[in-house]
Amino acid sequence: MDDIQAIIAMNLVKLRKNRNLTLDQVSELTGVSKAMLGQIEKGKSTPTVTTLWKIANGLQVSFSVFLKEDKPKVRKINLQDIEPVTDNEENYSVYPFFPYNPETKFEIYVVDLKPGCIHEAKTHLGEEYILIKEGELTVILQGQEHMLASGDALQFTGSTPHSYINSSEETASFFLLMFYPEPQG
Repeated sequence: MDDIQAIIAMNLVKLRKNRNLTLDQVSELTGVSKAMLGQIEKGKSTPTVTTLWKIANGLQVSFSVFLKEDKPKVRKINLQDIEPVTDNEENYSVYPFFPYNPETKFEIYVVDLKPGCIHEAKTHLGEEYILIKEGELTVILQGQEHMLASGDALQFTGSTPHSYINSSEETASFFLLMFYPEPQG
């Protein structure tokens, strides 16, 4: 988390400007002096919990509005920075590029299966969306084989019994998006 003082300052300025309020108007609404509000907005003073509650109540927002960090507009992730999750023989590797996020309700992985690997997945909530990056992959859904090659895609519900098989001579690599329509918790 960034410096809490800077986060509070940024959120107060943003809220005030979005509502087209002056410092005088915010002071009237909150009972916090204009001078104190100015110091908070400049990041020169960290408000007490009591002061922050007064500001939140006066502006009719939740206390946590001032503590929330902006999401970055761009997020770059390098493969070499990701620690893969593997099976015991390291034939099946999962790279969690975007772990589950309750706001978006999905997670994105790159999965690599070495030649000859058979991975029987556990059934789970949500839906799987697979896009083959390179190689060939067989996905078995309730006993039915689905042969996929580079560029092919497949979608199915996670509650369907499924397994992944790489019977080729090269590593099969695919993008896996798992979507959870219901909140996880």
